[in-house]
Amino acid sequence: MGRAVALWAWIGLISFGGPAGQIALLHRELVERRRWIPEGRFLNALNFCMLLPGPEAQQLATYCGWMLHGTRGAIAAGALFVLPSAVLLFGLAWLYAALGALPQTEAFFRAFEPAVVAIVLVALVRVAKRALKRPLHVVIAGLALVALALGAPFPAVVATAALVGWCDAVVRARRSRSTVAAPRESPAPRAPTRPNPWRALRTAVVCAVLWWTPVFACWRIFGGDSVFLELGLFFSKAALVTFGGAYAVLPYIATASVETYAWTDPEAVMVGLALAETTPGPLIMVTQWIGTLAAWNDPLGGSPVLSAALGATLVTWVTFLPCFLFILVGAPYVEHLTQNTRLASALAAITAAVVGGIVSLALWFARRALFEIDFEPRWIAIAAAVAFWYALARRKWSMHAVVGAAAGLGLVQALLAEGVGVRG
Repeated sequence: MGRAVALWAWIGLISFGGPAGQIALLHRELVERRRWIPEGRFLNALNFCMLLPGPEAQQLATYCGWMLHGTRGAIAAGALFVLPSAVLLFGLAWLYAALGALPQTEAFFRAFEPAVVAIVLVALVRVAKRALKRPLHVVIAGLALVALALGAPFPAVVATAALVGWCDAVVRARRSRSTVAAPRESPAPRAPTRPNPWRALRTAVVCAVLWWTPVFACWRIFGGDSVFLELGLFFSKAALVTFGGAYAVLPYIATASVETYAWTDPEAVMVGLALAETTPGPLIMVTQWIGTLAAWNDPLGGSPVLSAALGATLVTWVTFLPCFLFILVGAPYVEHLTQNTRLASALAAITAAVVGGIVSLALWFARRALFEIDFEPRWIAIAAAVAFWYALARRKWSMHAVVGAAAGLGLVQALLAEGVGVRG
């Protein structure tokens, strides 16, 4: 167990590169180098995690920890995968909140906005190639985009897409007169814990109590109109609809944070996404960034730092606690879940709807990053966005190189803003 904890801590510190890079890192360390987990069991775990809402890579690490050392291993792996990112991103959010009012700081961080537009466009193409495999999926993506543009809630879009995918699987199964469950090509691997409904229920109850106790405490201590209760309830709901990765739920989170709750502004959301992309840990840590800024802007007892720390901790807790619930309850049933064609079809439909969501996100970001309020083009930002997109999509730059270039552009803008301030 000690060697495993050291490995999980190390992986948490170096887990750059988004879900793809993090999954590759887990495979290299656990399957190829140390041979702690067989290839087949690793792939079964990956398939299961792809079915779940939430960050796939963090859930895969949690699942692997469970396979190695049961519940203790799952908690250690999942927590250490998130902890370094949580600490680092809180520090960056604190600096942003404390210094963001300075013209130089604002000019520096605005340079990240065109980089984020380019990052989202590249992610859109990548996800669309994987998700839009059938004409039905293209239709679902288009309808999801229209529904979101008309103000439909993201959870409703996800639920509708899942229902369409499920019904499509039923119709196709009847037409082919085939069974619903796909045949197994090999015997199921032996799990460390056999399926047990009573154990699953007990685990679910414990996780649910842990999940909702902090939210209930915020309601009792700070009242029903506090920002902490809003954060706890909203991000608990968001954690249940994060199918397809963080990009899938970002339009929902960004719109609610800016327009519904007025926790922060679009520029802050884009900066948080850029920093979450280039720090270790899951991209969904951008939720902690938003929680930190929301609580900072509503200081607790006159102390914005204390308020921000509580907001960051609460949002991180309700974002990731459900991941442990899904793994600890569902892992013993993984074979049944991963080979159910109706569930797989529902997931494919949800992923297609995610494409529509990412298009909505790209338009939302581009409107705010590349145009002024009166839709006057910001030509420097547009040129920077095109250059960043070319570097990512054509020249195959890494995410860190692009964000580093954005930081360089931001430094120039900050120096120019300081010069203007001095002359003024």
